[in-house]
Amino acid sequence: MRKKIVAGNWKLNNTLEEGLKLASEITNMVTDELRDEVTVVLGTPYIHLSAVGKLTENVEKLHVAAQDCSTHESGAYTGEISVSMIQSTGASYVIIGHSERREYHNETNEQLATKVELALKADLTPIFCCGESLNIRESGKHERFVSAQITESLFHLTEEQMSKVVIAYEPIWAIGTGVTASSDQAQEMHKALRAHIASKFGNTIADEASILYGGSCKPTNANELFSQPDIDGGLIGGASLKSRDFMDIINSF
Repeated sequence: MRKKIVAGNWKLNNTLEEGLKLASEITNMVTDELRDEVTVVLGTPYIHLSAVGKLTENVEKLHVAAQDCSTHESGAYTGEISVSMIQSTGASYVIIGHSERREYHNETNEQLATKVELALKADLTPIFCCGESLNIRESGKHERFVSAQITESLFHLTEEQMSKVVIAYEPIWAIGTGVTASSDQAQEMHKALRAHIASKFGNTIADEASILYGGSCKPTNANELFSQPDIDGGLIGGASLKSRDFMDIINSF
C-alpha cells in the first residue's frame, strides 16, 4: 500500500517566530485531529529546521523537510547547506528540483541527480519535483518532457534507492497562471509517470511509489484530487501557510 503524504512548502515565508507559531498550530491539529494514516511533512526555510524538528519530534506522523540541499558535502561554498547539516537538525526529508529552483537557479537534471544521491546517502527522503511549462503542455510533449526529467535524475539509482524516493508532479502551467489543471489531467500525468518508473524499475517499485500533486491544491479541490487512483497526496504551497487550510487538505483523505 502506497504511503499517503501531504507536504507543505513554506518557500520564502515566515520569520523564526512566525514559523514556530505555525508549526505549533499544525502539530496540535495533527495530534488532535488526524485519524487516517497520512504522513505530514513541513518544508521549512533553513532557519526553522532545528526548532521545528524539536517541536515535532514526538509526533509520529509529522516530519520536517529542507527545501533544497547543496550538490557538495562540505567545503568553501558560502551560503550552501549540506545534507549532513540538514540531517543533523532532525529533518528527514528534502525537497529537490522544485520548479522555482529549476527556473531561478538554473538547476539541471544532472545536478539534481547528485542531490538525490547525497540525500539518500544521508538517510534523507528526497521529494523529487518534476513538471512542465505551459509551452511544453501546449506542444503536446509534456509526458515526454517530464519523463525525461525522471530518467536523467533518477534512473541511475538502484531499485532499493528508488523505493525511498517520493515524486512530486508540478504542472507549472497551472500555478499562478489563471489556468486550472483538472483532476483528470493530474491523474493522467501521475499514471504516465508511474508507468515510466515501471519501465525501468518494474511494477512493484512503481506501484509502491508515492506521487504527490504539486499544483494549486486547496481545501476546496483536495478531496477530488486525492480520490484519483494515482495521486497519493500533495506538495502544498500557499495553503500550507494557514494551519486550518493545511489541516483541511490533510483530512481530505
